[in-house]
Order: sequence, then C-alpha cells, then structure tokens
Amino acid sequence: MTKIVVTGAAGFIGANIVKGLNARGVDEIIAVDDLTQGDKFRNLADLKIADYVDAAAFYPLFAEGAFGKVEAVFHEGACSDTMETDGKYMMENNYTLSCGLFNACQEHGTRLLYASSAATYGGSDTFRETPEFEKPLNVYGWSKLLFDQRMRRELGPDFGRTRNKKKGQVAGFRYFNVYGPREQHKGRMASVAFHQFNQFRAEGKVRLFGEYGGYGAGEQMRDFIYIDDVVAVNLWFFDHPEKSGIFNLGTGRAQPFNDVATAVVSALQPGTPAQGLIEYVPFPEALRGKYQSYTQADLSALRGAGCDHAFADVQSGVAQYMASLAQA
Repeated sequence: MTKIVVTGAAGFIGANIVKGLNARGVDEIIAVDDLTQGDKFRNLADLKIADYVDAAAFYPLFAEGAFGKVEAVFHEGACSDTMETDGKYMMENNYTLSCGLFNACQEHGTRLLYASSAATYGGSDTFRETPEFEKPLNVYGWSKLLFDQRMRRELGPDFGRTRNKKKGQVAGFRYFNVYGPREQHKGRMASVAFHQFNQFRAEGKVRLFGEYGGYGAGEQMRDFIYIDDVVAVNLWFFDHPEKSGIFNLGTGRAQPFNDVATAVVSALQPGTPAQGLIEYVPFPEALRGKYQSYTQADLSALRGAGCDHAFADVQSGVAQYMASLAQA
C-alpha cells in the first residue's frame, strides 16, 4: 500500500491535498503539522489519515527512516505569513527544515513535491522560472527562493529538463494567489475572497485597497488560482514521477481585485450591481515597497512538462467558493 506524507496537513493547501488523495481512495497518509493553533484540526476532521505526527517530532524521525517506505512527501509546511519580520524564524521553518527533508528524501528514495511561492519574483514584471526574474521583496519570498536555488545546485543543470533516475522526482510549485475552502484559520493571510465574504455578510459591502503602484483603486492585478486547481496539478505530478523541476502554479491570467469583489457580490446577492458596494481603503504604509501590484504566471514550463490542466477564472472559482462558505 502506497504511503504518503503531507506536511502542513492541517493547513490550507495541505488539507486540500489530503482531501484530493482521499477522493482517489488513498488514506495511508501521515499528516504532519503543528497544532498549537488548535482550531486547525477542523481542516482534517472530515478526512481520512493513517496517523498524525507533530512537526517537531516528525523531521528527525523521518530522517532516521522511522516510517518505513514512503512513496512521496507533499511538503506544504511553512511559515506563509508574508508580513513576518523575524528572519531567523522564517529561515529555520522555510529553508533549513526543507533542506533536511530533501536530504532525508534522497536517502530513503522518497519523491518530494514541495511548495514554493510566486513571492520569489517580488519586484519583477516577468514571472518565469529563471534566476534573472527572481527579485523577492521580503524575507518570506527570499526563504522560498533560497530553497529553490538549493534544489538547482543539488540536482544540477538538467533539473526540470530530463529525468534524473538517481535523484528521483523533486518538483517545486510556485503558488500564486490561492483561494478556496479550508483557509479560515489563516487570519490576515487568508484570501481577499474569504475576507470579502465575511465583510459582505456583516456590513453589506466589501473593501479593497485604493490606488497604489500606478494602479487605480482595486485595479492591482494578481493571478488568482482556485484551490481545486492547485490540488489537481500536484496530483498530476504525483501521477508523473518522471517530471521534475520548478513550476509556476497559477492560471496564467492576471485579473484585477475588482473582479474578485464583483464575483463575491454577484455570488452572495445575485442581480445586485457591485458598484457602490465596494469600499476603497488607503493602501497600508506597512506594505509599501513590499507588495506585488501585478502577477501573472508564465505557464510555459508547466505546459512543456505535459500538464494541460484547464484553470478556473475568478468568476467561476469565486462562485464555487462562496457557495461552499455559505453552506458552512
């Protein structure tokens, strides 16, 4: 029976990967997380796993081979707070721990599929998986970039172009703006769609940032990707162990935040024009110089690998999400 590890399993993307594996009938899953924030258990409560291991205990045990033969690790565990300023904490969680996990996977012949981030591009206006476009704006983005760079060094110049049977599969995914069910625990780092659902329910209106970075109010553009699409691509790579590399995971389509707000209003109050129900607030000083006003994934590498998954646009993805939240 195939044994899988999911780190960050009680988090947003990790829990949805567990759900996606369960939908395939896979439940021999070791869920790894830190439940200091106890409410995160809700993300796993309706899912099937074989075991739960605290993150602090897992990594040294895995390095020792304590879990036997593990086919693959979906490594979603990380500090994902882009406003975290404690660089030591960020690097220990996102870089040092990941390096140790990579070494253990290599030792035990375990495939590694890991979470990188579009924050690696930072101030760039081109979002292609090559070094000249990697310009992180915060320590979170740099921590993710440093691990990507480590993988390039470890796996050599053919990483992502040819299969290295000796090294086995290593695939990193640069997530763009992911939204969808099971993100309720994330607080300020939850998606704008999640916050706007709650705002509209409480106040009958939604809020967006005003003018910034040469963009009009609500016109900053991001590549918003629905969680089901993120899971689908992760599982596609799981099905194709010969595919390795670093890949953008977005839709390839930038849309303004105003589109998200309009989709939220349309889903929660059909037939109501969004105009007048969107409130624009001054851009926060704390984010100036650290904010990506535009992102759009270049999907050339993903498509070149053979993954032809069709991604939902904001309108359809947000409608699905609002329906899910309304039923919760």
